[in-house]
Amino acid sequence: MNGKVRVGINGYGVIGKRVADAVSLQSDMEVSGVTAVNADYRVRIAAERGYPIFAVKPDRRQMMTEAHIPTEGSLEDLLKRSDIIIDCTPKGIGAENKPVYEKHHVKAIFQGAEKHELTGVSFVAQVNYDQAINKDFVRVVSCNTTALCRVNNALNKRGWIKRSRAVLLRRGTDPWESHRDGMINTVIPETKVPSHQGPDACTVIPGLDITTMAGAGPYNLSHIHYSMVETNRPVSLAELRQALWEEPRISFVRSSDGLVALNSVIELMRDLGRPRNDMWEVAVWEDALAADERELYLVFQVHNEAITIPENIDAIRAMCGLETDGAVSIAMTDKSLGVLKNFLPKTIPEPARPTHVGHALAEEREEYRDEGYKGAEEPF
Repeated sequence: MNGKVRVGINGYGVIGKRVADAVSLQSDMEVSGVTAVNADYRVRIAAERGYPIFAVKPDRRQMMTEAHIPTEGSLEDLLKRSDIIIDCTPKGIGAENKPVYEKHHVKAIFQGAEKHELTGVSFVAQVNYDQAINKDFVRVVSCNTTALCRVNNALNKRGWIKRSRAVLLRRGTDPWESHRDGMINTVIPETKVPSHQGPDACTVIPGLDITTMAGAGPYNLSHIHYSMVETNRPVSLAELRQALWEEPRISFVRSSDGLVALNSVIELMRDLGRPRNDMWEVAVWEDALAADERELYLVFQVHNEAITIPENIDAIRAMCGLETDGAVSIAMTDKSLGVLKNFLPKTIPEPARPTHVGHALAEEREEYRDEGYKGAEEPF
């Protein structure tokens, strides 16, 4: 098909619909079809967008036809016209689907709700792109694990991390189903320590010493992380900012600009015209960054509905051999989606950090070699 990789999406829900739209923006891939089990508004949107629709099972096709939803067959029919499948089905269903994909000799990408052992490769593009090249099965890790890997990778590859700790406050439910099981007036702590995100991050960054704790709150506009990283040597705020600035898919927001909470950052995405208010980046509060002689402190926002979408696109390229250089694929994906390092560049221009910060950092290192780095104290 015009030399493009044919991508099928099994499950047109929160992630699946976003993956389909992202695939449609790529010059080297196209949507071969999406699957559905019901005849609700979501699959009708797929029809409006012109995606070929397939019933997950043959016995569902008649129901969908009667509901005036055009279908072109079943999941197995979709597999016959796809080079790779993005499995966006509910937790546990992906593992059941894997033998079907194997039978049809179709590559498959699974989402973070599945276990690492299902594929043996857990993927975050900027960390381990090479591991996915030409693989048949890959797992894109969850939203929270993706964010932890992006942030910790910026520090770990510089040899700074002695131990990383994070507290995750998760949204209570996805916006589209808040009517079903939304929380109100409470916070539910996760009683297992570490929460699963820390060990999961280690499947992407082997040897990372990380402990995570988690809970869920009465809101649905993404997650927030509080991260405390014990370092092997004193790391200055300038070094921390530079490391985060150089890392792909991490962007700064500032409370001083009125971006004081999860809702205001999502409102910024709305005002920027983002589809579905999506934020593919990790939003780090720059004015909340802190450092002392032992630790770094960060607060960042994770948009659970959108953050893994770029990873799915890069995984397609790696697995299908479209691009062997991870940095090139990341740049292609980010350009197509509109991923930004600076959300407001016209009025908040970024200094040319990558080219000019080195000398200033070297001078700062010399200063605290002699005097001992005091850093920023935590407010009382």
